[in-house]
Amino acid sequence: MSVLPSRKAEVPQAPPGVMVIFGASGDLAKRKLFPALYHLMTDGLLSKHFRIIVVERRDRDAAAYRDYIDTTARPFISKDISADLWQELLQRIHYLNGDLNDADTYKRMSTMLDEIESSHHTGGNCLFYLATPPDTFGEIATQLHAAGLATEHGDQWRHLVVEKPFGRDLASARALNNTLQAAFHEDQIYRIDHYLGKETVQNILMYRFANSTVEPIWNHRYIDHMQITVAESIGVESRGGYYDQTGALRDMVPNHLLALLSTVTMEPANSLDGNAVRDEQAKILRAIQPILPEQVLTQVVRGQYGESTLTSGKTAIAYRDEERVAPDSATETFVAMKLLIDSWRWAGVPFYLRTGKRMPGRYTEIVVQFKQAPNMMFRDSLLRREQVPPNTLVLRIQPNEGIGMSFNAKVPSPIPQISPVEMDFSYSDYFGDGPTTGYETLLYECMNSDPTLFKRADVIETGWELVEPILDVWHALPPRNFPNYAAGTWGPRAAEDLIAQDGRAWRPCKVCSID
Repeated sequence: MSVLPSRKAEVPQAPPGVMVIFGASGDLAKRKLFPALYHLMTDGLLSKHFRIIVVERRDRDAAAYRDYIDTTARPFISKDISADLWQELLQRIHYLNGDLNDADTYKRMSTMLDEIESSHHTGGNCLFYLATPPDTFGEIATQLHAAGLATEHGDQWRHLVVEKPFGRDLASARALNNTLQAAFHEDQIYRIDHYLGKETVQNILMYRFANSTVEPIWNHRYIDHMQITVAESIGVESRGGYYDQTGALRDMVPNHLLALLSTVTMEPANSLDGNAVRDEQAKILRAIQPILPEQVLTQVVRGQYGESTLTSGKTAIAYRDEERVAPDSATETFVAMKLLIDSWRWAGVPFYLRTGKRMPGRYTEIVVQFKQAPNMMFRDSLLRREQVPPNTLVLRIQPNEGIGMSFNAKVPSPIPQISPVEMDFSYSDYFGDGPTTGYETLLYECMNSDPTLFKRADVIETGWELVEPILDVWHALPPRNFPNYAAGTWGPRAAEDLIAQDGRAWRPCKVCSID
């Protein structure tokens, strides 16, 4: 696994190649891809023989596209942008106008790639990036294969990068995987989950397996439970049409939340080889106890936000009033669930997952709560006579990436008193707050043919197998109480009850403020 280290360390450049971007006028290209490429260039990680082809149906040329991306991508790049480097990146753009369903487009692409290889020495390496709607993934892959563009010769590589969603249920995910694998070998397919590009997610493996004080207690003997929260303060904004056909469960659980869960619970791999790590992640996902249809109503909670006045005084409209959302929509904007893993390491440890829109803040964290220490020795010295507070470890994914640990210490006083205190590690304080989109590492890994941070077909399908019973029950029993939580709150009361019935509570957010 070739992780991007501190900017002060020497990192080898990515090899020469061409990045072909399908859907280059979309939000992803301007918000993530071009800023990430610029940041890689500023770090000296892009080869001087790296080039970009953008593929569109629009009738314009390379100069017009350069003007477009110059205007739209700049706001998403660090303020101290180097005009010279940015212009150098823009000059590497080539333009191909064509219909993605037309074989002629791919014939002309093949010719353009040959010309670029001849003039810029790209080595025949090519990264095909599908920043397009998911219903085009199969067609593009099939057309690339038919044009001979998926074939690798000698040491060159041809990689297909696919953005989520990877299907909308188990059947469609399998069908998509079959189509992609008919065009490209599995080891050529890179399914992106941008959460895996975040430093804290990558650091979970380093923290767990490179510290002798951590791994021995990372099991059911010492850990009481874990919580994974992915909260968004915004609503669906302009994505109402897509979201109303998807919902929080499909949008977040089979990919983002299960990716975090598998990373924090997997067994140690024999090496950081991509397949070795992904083998262990696949094993842990297969060890999750299936949620039976009769368990859905007790182990899973769904919610939809309603209108509310936020703490800032602004009014947040209800989900059903959002643009391109059905006025009687039964689509969930919140989901919480309890999962159990049937393994020796995690026997009896519950994992509580929740995600939602229009919550009190935007943050993602993993909370590891350890079992309580015995009270007997301290029964006369506790503040307010409560139990000894359990130790907690918090892995912050966003916005302030880092790791926090709470433990108990003596309060300065003539009499013995205990109070929880916190230690905190922040990436920005220790390593500096360099510009990042989360895609820099993913693109760099893809160019270096390292699949560690990308989803494999079996992992995708296992995730859908887990949520399929939930989708079936929800389809058969539409919600009767939507909307059931006010915008700007922590979801429906049933989510609190889900964890409270086990004698536990969600950890309060310490970084939340909604506007």
